[in-house]
Amino acid sequence: MITAQLLSPETLTVGWLIYVPVLIWAVARVSWVELFTDSRRQHLLFGTVFALFILWLVRRDFDTGVSYHFIGMTAVTLLLDWPLAIVGGLVAQVGLVLLGRQDLAAMGVNGTLLILLPVLVTEGCAILVERAQPRNPFVYIFCSGFLAAGLSALLCLLLGLGLLWFDERFAMPEWLEDFVGYLWLIIFPEAFINGMVISALVVFCPEWLETFNRTRYLSAPWKDDDKP
Repeated sequence: MITAQLLSPETLTVGWLIYVPVLIWAVARVSWVELFTDSRRQHLLFGTVFALFILWLVRRDFDTGVSYHFIGMTAVTLLLDWPLAIVGGLVAQVGLVLLGRQDLAAMGVNGTLLILLPVLVTEGCAILVERAQPRNPFVYIFCSGFLAAGLSALLCLLLGLGLLWFDERFAMPEWLEDFVGYLWLIIFPEAFINGMVISALVVFCPEWLETFNRTRYLSAPWKDDDKP
């Protein structure tokens, strides 16, 4: 997470120009009638928003104005599907703003990096997995869960550093060339947390995952005697 003081007005404006249209698109794509009539889906939304809010509160704030915390949007996207995941991320983000833990002016940039980017990566991985139509649920868990979360953390970190370098308001550390070695300390925990959540949901509550094809993954394999 980046404070507004480290970003130029142009970057803040571009962040809003990206974030707001996608938010409007996501709100338009949410099936609100189904959401209001399905109490189970409402509980999933409220639970994920609360979990995101707590996860984003547990963070490390640096004196430079940059904060580090886990993202968690991969599991939320697979659980709710991308339109509702973006809406849920927005609600959690508003909660941070109300508590003074995030700058209102930087909501566009942070929302783009921490919400839209992970949702895009996760949705892309889920679409590729679905096109391949694997029958092994571990393919879904690894590619849509572990891999998507790790890739989201990597891209979020690199794009965030790119913005700070472009605006020239952040003093880059002298050991930046050694930064690659520290990437694993950020990528692996993010992949592990999201992957384990998805693994648990696939095992115990697969019906909660909107992107999980239970008919294909959990159907009994064909036997020679069962074939017509």
